[in-house]
Amino acid sequence: MKLSKMKKWSGGVLIASLFMLLVLRYGIMTGPIVGSPISNTFLNSTNPLEWLNSGYQPAVKNPESNTHVLTDVLVTSLFTPKNFSEEEQKSLKTWTYLSQLIGNVGVLPNAVEAIKEAKVAWDSLMTSVQEEKLNSTNESSQLKMKEKQCPPFLDKMNATEFGDSGYKLRIPCGLVQGSSVTIIGIPSGILGNFRIDLTGSPLPGEPDPPVVLHFNVRLHGDKITDDPVIVQNTWTLAHEWGEEERCPSPVSDNNKTVDGLHMCNEMVGKNDTQRFMGNKNYNSSQRSSMAQERFKPRQFFPFKQGHLSVATLRVGAEGLQMTVDGKHITSFAYRESLEPWLVSEVRISGDLKLVSVLASGLPISEDLDHIVDLESLRAPSLPRKSLDLFIGVFSTANNFKRRMAVRRSWMQYDAVRSGAVAVRFFVGLHKNQIVNEELWNEARTYGDTQLMPFVDYYSLITWKTLAICIFGTEVVSAKFVMKTDDDAFVRVDEVLSSLNRINVTQGLLYGLINSDSRPHRDTDSKWYITPEEWPEETYPPWAHGPGYVVSSDIAKTVYNSHTKGQLKMFKLEDVAMGIWIAEMKKKGLNIKYDHDDRIHNEGCKDGYVVAHYQGPRELLCLWEKLQEHQRAVCCGER
Repeated sequence: MKLSKMKKWSGGVLIASLFMLLVLRYGIMTGPIVGSPISNTFLNSTNPLEWLNSGYQPAVKNPESNTHVLTDVLVTSLFTPKNFSEEEQKSLKTWTYLSQLIGNVGVLPNAVEAIKEAKVAWDSLMTSVQEEKLNSTNESSQLKMKEKQCPPFLDKMNATEFGDSGYKLRIPCGLVQGSSVTIIGIPSGILGNFRIDLTGSPLPGEPDPPVVLHFNVRLHGDKITDDPVIVQNTWTLAHEWGEEERCPSPVSDNNKTVDGLHMCNEMVGKNDTQRFMGNKNYNSSQRSSMAQERFKPRQFFPFKQGHLSVATLRVGAEGLQMTVDGKHITSFAYRESLEPWLVSEVRISGDLKLVSVLASGLPISEDLDHIVDLESLRAPSLPRKSLDLFIGVFSTANNFKRRMAVRRSWMQYDAVRSGAVAVRFFVGLHKNQIVNEELWNEARTYGDTQLMPFVDYYSLITWKTLAICIFGTEVVSAKFVMKTDDDAFVRVDEVLSSLNRINVTQGLLYGLINSDSRPHRDTDSKWYITPEEWPEETYPPWAHGPGYVVSSDIAKTVYNSHTKGQLKMFKLEDVAMGIWIAEMKKKGLNIKYDHDDRIHNEGCKDGYVVAHYQGPRELLCLWEKLQEHQRAVCCGER
């Protein structure tokens, strides 16, 4: 599915104790010794978590955390009608329709947590909204609202004084694809071991936050190896530690990649003598002398005790990438429910003399006071007549830049501006109040956003598919309903032309059809499916999520099945639509599967109908190319 006051030890007793711990490390410890320049917060071993420091103990599992029962008070709080203005009501058109999800929260992972967290987030947001209305004429209140905006970057330069629990950098609005966290420091102390952790906010009643990424550098090895190693993992209260990933890996997994990059650079742990022996700047006698005296065979490792390192964690589409001194070292795929938007803090601890920390590329909302073309970006009013096409766009709360890029690019098609095609973003609530406030203001300003009554975990995107079907049939009457993502460029004109060409108005699934796929059985995969969730070896035909279209009768049947409690929820939304359609087919509906390979699941090719994985700059570039060439030309090409 994807970053985490120097305490100087003195006195003979402490030094002796540390020395004894060092000697005993291989026998009884799996990580760094307590008492580093930046003190330990926690570490993990190959076994379940071994906690250090009395100040950071694992919480006792909450027996209610896995319950599938939600109280009437919770439901009432989320769905009680409020005195909203007309502009505010525009973003809640599907809200009450989704109240029936409450009775079926046990089906999808994280559903209970998502509803509980949504209740807390919604109450806080409504309190803030009311305060804003009461203080709308108060200049100091307006200034406070301005200060709440999500910053584009954060930095701590000359970072030399930290508390006992290490250094913590708060990330106020989460991370998005393209965000990065750079840590400059020197591995030091007794061992030079240190950790970088990207943590989220703990659930209500839980003292310890989930760990989206645990990046653990062990310069002197651990129980498994005497050689330096990097261990990556995740931690949640419900599942404790996941399966750790080691670099270098003790097993051969060279074929595994994340965002096209190896999970561990093949150079890590390899003998690096050849690097010097092959250097053309030295003659053979020099190379021989160097090899014998100064450059004896040693293993390459990106961190070295006493040497300055610049380490950067970057947020990719599939996972997190770590580079050290400009070289890619590791990749770590997102795991279920642990996604970059969730990150609220970077924690650095261990034997690291920290110099500076910088977080950049952070999500930031538009300054509405400085948008000169605001009217051209507002969603047109919904027509009373039937729409040709309704397009629902999946987005997450802090993806402000992506939504703005979509508004400025393919949402400027004549068909959209005229009202023949309507486009809406479907966005769940965030755990961060600042993000929710920015999202609320954005929704009121543009009128193109539908808020969802749950926190936006990836495992719950099927609920958004349901909401899109509801909007396309109950809020508006559309002939066709399309689903896409906020990092996809949709050629609206070509989608309409394709639907006219197909000339099928009932039982249609149009898109990049996959007719022979199997469920992922790897437990650490973002798309992992248990045999209980799907016992069969293959899926029925389905269309890839970046862009597919269903006819109105299919969308209507999806909603009707939901109201009757007969809709099978499945956490992969595009596959779920295929499953639902297969059930309709069994009941006698004549289904037309129309495959279009111009819908690209990854990247862009000339002549595209949908191009996926396009960042904000690429979306704007593709729109400019269309205006310039009057044909679908990918960016970077003529």
